Parts: sequence; C-alpha cells; structure tokens
Amino acid sequence: MASIDVPEGLELLGPVSDTQAEILTKDALAFYADLHRAFNPRRLELLEKRKERQAALDRGEMPDYFAETTEIRSGDWKVDPVPADFQDRRVEITGPVDRKMVINALNSGAKTYMADFEDSHGPTWSATLDGQVNMRDALRRQIDFTAPNGKSYALKEKTAVLMVRPRGWHLSEKHVLVDGERASGSLFDFALYFFHNAQYRVDQGGGVYLYLPKMEHYLEARLWNDVFVKAQELLGIPQGTVKGTVLIEHILAAFQMEEILFELRHHSGGLNCGRWDYIFSYIKKFAKKEEFLVPDRALVGMTTPFMRAYSLACIKACHKRGAFAMGGMAAQIPIKNDEAANNAAMTKVHTDKKREAEDGHDGTWVAHPALVAIAMEEFDKVLGDKPNQIDKQRDDVTTTAADLLAIPTGEITEHGIRENIKVGVQYLEAWLRGVGCVPLYNLMEDAATAEISRTQLWQWVHNSKAVLNDGRAVTMELVRAIAAEEMDAIKDEVGGDRFTNGKYSEAAKLFDEFTANEDLAEFLTLAAYEQLD
Repeated sequence: MASIDVPEGLELLGPVSDTQAEILTKDALAFYADLHRAFNPRRLELLEKRKERQAALDRGEMPDYFAETTEIRSGDWKVDPVPADFQDRRVEITGPVDRKMVINALNSGAKTYMADFEDSHGPTWSATLDGQVNMRDALRRQIDFTAPNGKSYALKEKTAVLMVRPRGWHLSEKHVLVDGERASGSLFDFALYFFHNAQYRVDQGGGVYLYLPKMEHYLEARLWNDVFVKAQELLGIPQGTVKGTVLIEHILAAFQMEEILFELRHHSGGLNCGRWDYIFSYIKKFAKKEEFLVPDRALVGMTTPFMRAYSLACIKACHKRGAFAMGGMAAQIPIKNDEAANNAAMTKVHTDKKREAEDGHDGTWVAHPALVAIAMEEFDKVLGDKPNQIDKQRDDVTTTAADLLAIPTGEITEHGIRENIKVGVQYLEAWLRGVGCVPLYNLMEDAATAEISRTQLWQWVHNSKAVLNDGRAVTMELVRAIAAEEMDAIKDEVGGDRFTNGKYSEAAKLFDEFTANEDLAEFLTLAAYEQLD
C-alpha cells in the first residue's frame, strides 16, 4: 500500500494502492478540501430543506410552480452553446466505471458514454478510486484490460465521448474526513475527476461533461454551478468548460425545469428524463398519502399520463432555452436462449425510442451495447444529418400541476409483490458485495429499480387502501410469507454455494427492515453504504 501525503486537516481512512496514489496526490486532495470547505455547509443546509419539504407534503401541501420564479420562466434567455464534440448525443450508453465496462461502453458505437459513480456503481473505496484511474486512462486512450481467461480489451479508433456522473448531494464518502467531517461524495467524485482531467479536455478542444443526479430544487443546481465556477477559478480553467446535464428524476424538480436550466445556463448540457428514479420519487414523496397509491411497477411506463406529461414538459422547457432534452433509459438486455422473447423485448425498445425521437428528444439512453443500433436507427430516422433537434419547439404542449401529479391507475397483484422482493433483494445483495449494476430477469438493474421495489412495498404495507386484485390486504405478514418463498426460489436459481457465500441473508434482512419500519427511508444506499468496505 502507498503512503499518502495529505494536506492539513484531511484524513484518509482507507488503504491506497500505488496506482490509486496517482489520483490521491497532495494537490488533488487540497483542491478537494478547498471545495468541501467552501460548499459542504450549503450542501448540508439544502439536505435539511429536503426534510422540511417532505414534512410539508406529509401535512397536505402539494407541489406547484413557484410564483417567485415567474420572471425566469417568462424571461428571454438561453443556455450557452456546447463544444462541437458534444453537439450530437443521439444515443448515450451508461454503465459502471470498472475497467472492462469502460472499454466496452466507449467502443459500443454510442455517441457518448456516461461513466457512473452513482446508481450503477458499488461505492467501495477501492472501486471508487479505481474508477478515477480508469477515467484518466480512458480520456488519454491509455486504457486496456486483460480478463482472467486471457481475453484482451482495447479501445477502437472511434469511441464515444466520455461523460461522468458523480454521486448525488445526499451521499457521502466515509473514507475521507475534512476537519473531522465526513466528505461529500459528490464533491469528492467531481474534484478528483476535474483536477486530473479538466486541462487535458480543454487542450483537446472539448469540455468536462457531467451528469448531475438526484436534485430536488433549483437551489441545488445553483450550488453545482457555484462549485463549477470556483473549481475553474482555482485551476485557471476557462469559465464554461463544465457542461452539466441534470437528470430530472424527482417529481419536485419537474416543476422547476426552467429554473434549473437558468441556474446552470453557463454550464448546462440540458436535462434528461431519469424515468426510474422519477417513479421512485413519485412513490416516495407521496407515500403517506392514501390517494397516491401506485399500482404494480410494470404498469407504470412512459405513456402513463404523469410520466408522459413530464417527458413533454422537459422537451418544451429545454428547446425553449436552447438546451438538450435527453430521453430515458432502455434497460433491456439481449435474451440469448429465447428468440421470441428477445424479439418482443427489442420491439419494445424500438417503440420507446421511436416515441422519444418523434416527440422531440435530442437523444436517449441505453444500458447495453446491443441496444445502441436500435436506438440509433430510430433517432437517425428523425434527425438525419442534424446533430440534434433543439430547433423543434413544442409550443403545443401545456403542462399543469395536475398533469404532473396525475395518479396512475391499475392493480396491485401478488406477482407485483414477488417481483419487487426478488429484484430488490438480489440487487441489494449485489450492492453489498460492491456491484452496482446487475442483470436480472432480462433487464439491467441499478439502484433506481431497487428503490422503486422497496418504496412500493412500504407504501402498500402502510396504506390501508392497498388491496390485491384478489381482495387480500397487503400486510407485513403477507409480504414476509411471500419473501420466504422468494428467498427459497432465489436459492434454487443461484445455487446453494453461491447463496451461502453471498450476502443474500444480509440483503433480505435489510430489505425487510426497509419495508417494515414506520418511517420510510429516503435512500436505501444511505443505510447500505455503512456495510461496504
């Protein structure tokens, strides 16, 4: 293990290899500490404001557009333009930051690749540092990998443009203390990436391209903007080098899309419809309201009225301001042993991407390289040689608060309970092993779908109106009985040795606690993180 020279007031609580030490230099850590001291107090204040807003919702207040920002929504302004290599984003692939996945994603044929330190990343200390090494090497085309079976991976001549998603404002990095205070995970991820790569990107004629997750309020976007201004100032990087695309994955953020763009107007890469986290936020924010009962998650998709409203509102807001409006994730993965099932799954992808392209989105997300060509085909049909369709205004769209809050209809079923348990527990088991992106039942699952699974069960168990389509009430006793059956089924699926040697028991216990607790946990990753190395 390497010996690290750390700045005064900063402590590292985890081991560091010689390669990782190339990232954790004294200057890089000092840069991070400067950002932490300048901005972490505001981050913590904004997180407290989230609790206040939740309490207000629980008391009966409902979200609406802000009167105090009317002038922003009615004003005549645009976001700043982006560099040439960021103009065409018609297909973006996402994935974790481990070395082989980075190479495969960059080689996938997608226009951009979002390397993820958040929902598809298991944030162990070692994996997080290795991810930063991989980002540095990938940008400089110095990345390769040889698997245990001898298979080699290297970059093709033409690769996707790299984007990075740091952790959300709510997450910390427990292996770093600044003046005795636990580090902000978001600032830590951003600072290391920016410090080592910003000047290189400027020299290449590009920018530092980020995805910004989990924001609930335009003041949280203002905080990111202030971080970018300070970071660029500290390192002598031209202002506007950073371009951050904000994931609209929270119901409250949907009422503030133009305000979020305004706050980041000099550093904006547009907005993205983060569909799975958006559903999670809808369930979570209104979980204590009996009337906001959400049916089986399989029944809630992008054509569900409240989801359709937010997608069209995103396109209108972005194009009005000259910004990208990115579509949502296709989580399907190829089904190799069932041609009919695979054809049906790929048809769903075609339909989804066709709708997005024709609605006016400038690009879309896929989770697997095999979906790149499908998504590209649908966007090529609409875009042709144009890099995007920001010029497509959606003046025909009007979105009211009632549209964004429209309660989805449909049944709650035993099958829905079972799906939530087996997806939620198996994802959580993998996460506890440090794996953040997991193929389950022909879908690539990340933290967002596990969050839907456990919040939905909590809502059903704690809502007196939650009744199955066969008339049974959804109780904790029923959920536990079904969970016992599903755990036996999972053991049969994965095999006894893998089950015993894995973290299935720990995951099941944690998942049960999330469901049974009187208070709904805000994020499962907050509690589960304490169990990671």
